[in-house]
Amino acid sequence: MKPKYAHGFTLVEVLVALMIVAMGLAALMVAVSSTARTSGYLRDKTLAQWIALNRISEVRLNGNNKFAQNTDTAEVNFAGRTWHYDTKYFDTSFATMRRVVVRVYAGDAKTKGNPLAESSGFLGTALGTPGSNTDWNQNTTTAAGPQGTPLTGTPATGTPITTPTGTGQTPSR
Repeated sequence: MKPKYAHGFTLVEVLVALMIVAMGLAALMVAVSSTARTSGYLRDKTLAQWIALNRISEVRLNGNNKFAQNTDTAEVNFAGRTWHYDTKYFDTSFATMRRVVVRVYAGDAKTKGNPLAESSGFLGTALGTPGSNTDWNQNTTTAAGPQGTPLTGTPATGTPITTPTGTGQTPSR
């Protein structure tokens, strides 16, 4: 005797369920691989930014050694990888100051591609001393001494230090 209705799934129902599960797992794998790719890109971009900032610090510490050149390039090993950078120097409206732009690329100098990071800074004697406030329109510098006491004189740059007179204000820092 056979039962009137058999219990269980048909082969078609099982195949449809497996297809739905397979498509869901494929979508999950795409999302996971995209996240891993993005994480690797952000790691590389962070390392490249560190290299660029290190290079700007190096240029500032070396002073005017390469001030006459317009560009220089080099390779560096950082975080177990090879990177290359180019450093470009641009004139500004101040004769004794230049803008420094560093672009960092992944790989050696033969590797082509877009830079992963770019940073800029300034180099020169027209930069103000720490704690001073330069009035670029008047070409004067205001500085404060101990407990806000105004200072006057001429700094190493040759620009006179002046203080506001008759205003009752102390110079800003």
